[in-house]
Amino acid sequence: MLLSRRKLIFAGLAAGIVRVPCLEALADDAASTRPSAEALILGAPLTHSDWMLKPGIPWGAAGVRHMLDACKACGWTRIYWRALDGGRALYDSKLLRPGGKWDEDSFWSPANPQDRALSVRFSGNLPEEKRKAVLAKFNALDYVHFDPLAEAVRYGRQVGLQIHAWVTINEDDHGWGLTSEFSRAHPQFRWRRRDGTAYRSQLSFAFDEVRKYKLAILDEILRSYPVDGLFLDWIRTGDVRDNPQTDPQGVANSGYEKPLIEQFKQKFGIDPHDVPNGDERWVQARATPQTQFMREARQLVRKRRGAMPLAVLVGHPWHYRGEMDPIDGNLRGLLLDVRTWAREGLIDAAVAAGYYRPGGNAEAAYRALRAETEQKIDVWTYAWVPSTVAQFKEDSALARRVGARQILLWEADYIDDRPNAAELKAAMSEAAGR
Repeated sequence: MLLSRRKLIFAGLAAGIVRVPCLEALADDAASTRPSAEALILGAPLTHSDWMLKPGIPWGAAGVRHMLDACKACGWTRIYWRALDGGRALYDSKLLRPGGKWDEDSFWSPANPQDRALSVRFSGNLPEEKRKAVLAKFNALDYVHFDPLAEAVRYGRQVGLQIHAWVTINEDDHGWGLTSEFSRAHPQFRWRRRDGTAYRSQLSFAFDEVRKYKLAILDEILRSYPVDGLFLDWIRTGDVRDNPQTDPQGVANSGYEKPLIEQFKQKFGIDPHDVPNGDERWVQARATPQTQFMREARQLVRKRRGAMPLAVLVGHPWHYRGEMDPIDGNLRGLLLDVRTWAREGLIDAAVAAGYYRPGGNAEAAYRALRAETEQKIDVWTYAWVPSTVAQFKEDSALARRVGARQILLWEADYIDDRPNAAELKAAMSEAAGR
């Protein structure tokens, strides 16, 4: 799990304002270079529950209209509407519990001193009254009686915005306290470390049951909502108390589930515990279930919606998780064989998340992902919703320089925090040709 969104909550609360977020350069081929004056596609992920924490946002359809009107004014045309928060649904689901209300023991209300110390470390000594205020706001959100995704699709069509379903496909908790009911009911399907210990919530795609469960979520969305695309977020995972999720070299420490161990023994005649965690064969074996899921997801999309686009949020060589824990790229660090996904046509687009250890930046991450996907798919640049026009000009200049067609601006609700929002909206609309 990445806690930047929550860190910004804490910073905003401390100021009395609720603000919610939670390789070497390769030369571009000449054909990919875009004319500097060409309009860019601007897209932004949007978490309804985060935006609702801001003061003055009405519940229901009026709040959704406020959010999408703000997006429209920015010149953003593709909105990635969040469908899940942890293991809970932010839409009318028959498969998952509704979002909003957290468990009694959660990141916001830790049940024991050790967990409380961890929460305090992440939250920057957030005062108790502020912590309670955030939790109260979350718990007041009623996703049982209002379906924001349905309203977003309806109103988005009305005002000319594409609404893509943003599904945090690899996440079964958030911080802690939003665990999926499937994970609670089936602890035997969770990730396991090399020493055999299990994660608190994270589900392994090595089990057929897990892949079927995750596909059922996608199917429910595709059957129930006329969304314009799927955006599968592979970055967000589960309980922050399980960090680090990699070894000191940045290689994933998960994947030691029984099916994978047995398959490796059968194929290579050796127990994976007898090879290094970073052994190329063992890394590839642990990445196979995620590739199998992507094949099944692509097949499902084609069955339900034909050529509807499928995009993914993945990592890069400078990626980190939690408190700067290293992640050695997509394959070794996240067990995501993105190269194979691109080669097999399982994805239409990808973007590298904007969390950088020393040496990394948006341009390096873009070039690394473009090389990894062998220029077979559309790759976007990643930027944060800007604080200044100058910052946005730098981000848009980068996109044009490297040949990216789209910028993903993280995250939509930040625009309401900007005192210079009108100036920023004008600059972004101009770049998008709006």
